Amino acid sequence: MEIRILRYFLAVAREENMTRAAEMLHVTQPTLSKALKSLEDELGKKLFTRHSFSIALTEEGALLRDRAEDLISMADKIEKEFLSLDDLTGGDLYFGLAESYQIRYIARELHILKARYPGLTYHITSGDTEQVTEKLDKGLLDFAVICDAPNERKYESIAFPEGDIWGLILPADAPLAEKDVIRIDDLVGLPLFTSEQGWEGDIRGWAGERFKELHLEGSFRLAYNASMFVREGLGYQLSFRNLVDVSENSGLTFRPLFPTLETRLYLIWNRYQAFTPIAERFLAQVQSSF
Repeated sequence: MEIRILRYFLAVAREENMTRAAEMLHVTQPTLSKALKSLEDELGKKLFTRHSFSIALTEEGALLRDRAEDLISMADKIEKEFLSLDDLTGGDLYFGLAESYQIRYIARELHILKARYPGLTYHITSGDTEQVTEKLDKGLLDFAVICDAPNERKYESIAFPEGDIWGLILPADAPLAEKDVIRIDDLVGLPLFTSEQGWEGDIRGWAGERFKELHLEGSFRLAYNASMFVREGLGYQLSFRNLVDVSENSGLTFRPLFPTLETRLYLIWNRYQAFTPIAERFLAQVQSSF
């Protein structure tokens, strides 16, 4: 299975049209059709359903698309890594980052590194622990930032200098906004929004035996989206401080939980990972700074 053919396949899957894909790839349509037919023959599965003016993926085609995207990303990353071995001015770094105000530490270190190595290019993807560690395990990332204690059998790690404080994001004119802190009694009976990871991890641990009294109205991977639901009066959001706008004009406010709930962040990377020169420089800088 050739990388070139997988690129052809992804182009057709994306365009859903053979003619447009051929034009984008700068190949003839017969060449593209022949390549895709050979891919189907090699896999022994039909990858596309052809209609009069469009092409749709079969279930097998959708599965291959997901796998091919990872393979192409890995191939591109390997190519850039080898090109960067002789690059004394920069290179490419790949990060998977959790949502947190503490990400400013990563931004600060990249700013310093960029001044020293102007050829540095960084690629950022966001997600929860499951999403970013999956990409890290596949070799698609150099580093990840997670909100859980890392698996020490799989990863090396560095703890961030500060933790994130949990609290409730609520309308500024809500009765609960008059309180300085939010206790478990205040949350009972409220429609709550947060991430599945936070709900099953930090919030469950904080609430203890009373966790069953809390109601998760909806789960969100992105704190900003959840805050829009709070603005529309659909519920209250459990989140880290500083993740969404709670300024005077936002109509929202933040109240910390009591007892205080703090989550530490960790920069992690795979054990025995072979780093590019720029990744080694970044890690050495972070180890010195943190």
